[in-house]
Amino acid sequence: MVEELENTLSEATFRQPAVSDGRTLWQMANDSQVLDVNTSYAYLLWARDFAETSLIAEIDGAPAGFVTGYLRPEDPGTLMVWQVAVGAAFQQRGLAAAMLDELATRSGAELLETTVTDDNAPSNRLFTRFAERHGAELTRTALFTPELYPDDHDTEYLYRIGPLGRGTNSLVPELAAAGSR
Repeated sequence: MVEELENTLSEATFRQPAVSDGRTLWQMANDSQVLDVNTSYAYLLWARDFAETSLIAEIDGAPAGFVTGYLRPEDPGTLMVWQVAVGAAFQQRGLAAAMLDELATRSGAELLETTVTDDNAPSNRLFTRFAERHGAELTRTALFTPELYPDDHDTEYLYRIGPLGRGTNSLVPELAAAGSR
């Protein structure tokens, strides 16, 4: 796993998404078969209005993954991560962790929030390990319960991770160097 992680990081570049990436974001979300897929229009708006708090990863010039997020208007020190996706050909290489670390650094956030359902084991691991790497506390509480939804949706649990900046990324030291590309 470490060798694969290092190979991915040496090849990955990170940048803000452009409106022209909206189609790619939508396709990756759709292909993931686990994310709640929004309209293609939503991804175009996201790439336009929240590009500074989102990123797309490329490997050998090909889109490999993305993270979308925003700074909460009532708490601008909190980065809310909306979606994380990694293309099928790039999974199991540590790319999701590298993207998440890069976005947290770029945003300058003091706290990170996201919501995850119980059945999403990869996301539960991703955010738990993120907290560990950053030496941050993780709290988990039910945020959106089934009775709030107009459709059949599981509870979304709010993960609050912080404060950020105390840890050293000591478990994956290559992340800081890779993010500057």
